Amino acid sequence: MFSVDSPSPSHDAEAATLLSTDERARILAKSALFSPPDASLPDGRRDLTGLSREELTDILVEIGEKPFRTKQLWHWIYHQGVTDFSKMSTISKPLQEKLGERFVIGRPEATSVQTSNDETRKFLFRFRDGQEAETVYIPDRTEDRGAVCISSQVGCTLSCTFCHTGTQKLVRNLGASEIVGQFMAARDAYGEWPSPKGDTPRLLSTIVLMGMGEPLYNYENIAKAMKIIMDGEGIGLSRRRITLSTSGVVPLMDRCGSELGINLAVSLHAVRNDLRDEIVPLNRKYPIEEILAACRRYPAASNARRITFEYIMLRGINDSEADARELVRLIAGIPAKVNLIPFNPWHGSNYQPSTREQQNKFARIIMDAGFSAPIRTPRGRDILAACGQLKTESERKRASAR
Repeated sequence: MFSVDSPSPSHDAEAATLLSTDERARILAKSALFSPPDASLPDGRRDLTGLSREELTDILVEIGEKPFRTKQLWHWIYHQGVTDFSKMSTISKPLQEKLGERFVIGRPEATSVQTSNDETRKFLFRFRDGQEAETVYIPDRTEDRGAVCISSQVGCTLSCTFCHTGTQKLVRNLGASEIVGQFMAARDAYGEWPSPKGDTPRLLSTIVLMGMGEPLYNYENIAKAMKIIMDGEGIGLSRRRITLSTSGVVPLMDRCGSELGINLAVSLHAVRNDLRDEIVPLNRKYPIEEILAACRRYPAASNARRITFEYIMLRGINDSEADARELVRLIAGIPAKVNLIPFNPWHGSNYQPSTREQQNKFARIIMDAGFSAPIRTPRGRDILAACGQLKTESERKRASAR
């Protein structure tokens, strides 16, 4: 185990190297077992959403088109949000028809849309194979903007005991097209694609990968989707406006930092390994000391872009003043803030939220140590859209059925 009192950069780097080969390969190989379905439709047409620039160029060349068409299509798909080839005015009519015969520009189907009393909106998206995942838009009441909480998997493999999503077994990973498609479909719903009058609102200003699933257990598809979303000639969302939340898949935290450089949030929720082993079972593989070492070497972390430690407040379990002081000790030296999350009840859970008085005491200890420690205001509780409440009816098919 690493020392949290006096971390050694060389020791951390050596440990990261040891973790980064066989362990990364094992994680990615396991992820492949839950791969998304093929992007082709039953009629043989292929979905262009979620393809990288290189892949888009390759399939255009395959049908006899010049590579420069990639830039045109990319602009229409990701900057303008157009799904109908006949509306792409810079492309000739014969090519529009040719593209329409071979391809589609897909979106997941919103089978249910619920709006909370606080204007949080939850989408239940159904994908082509019938599986479903939930996406939540959380508006900022003080400004005309908000965050889109995107899912990375159907179900989850982590089984965190306080999380409703964790009671749904992992069905499969979402593909890059399905991840990008959640954000694009939310934009459709809010009319956020550029308008000729130039008066398009920008309500969907940030992305948080905090929906269903563990994003780093679907890293390849997440990375591909985020690179598409960050592309300046398309959706063009800054990496500073994207946050990935992980329960601590240490080997891929390093890769995420070096390849994507997006903001990092760590679902910590406990300050002792014995307790975290119980409520976040992934801790048995990647204990607190290893997670904090990965945070210290995360390349995107700075005073301007602090790592967020998410901490759910469970009454009588992890909310004591001693816990708060230990949390301060653990994160000392890390550019960090702590999000304190009141537990959001769901049917079948035995946990209770901490009292507001205890939450305030806990927050004060952290703030007195120089860290920001806001107590998150639950949003969308009345429609089960709050943190830890997402779940669908999708179930994993038997291998024989697949």
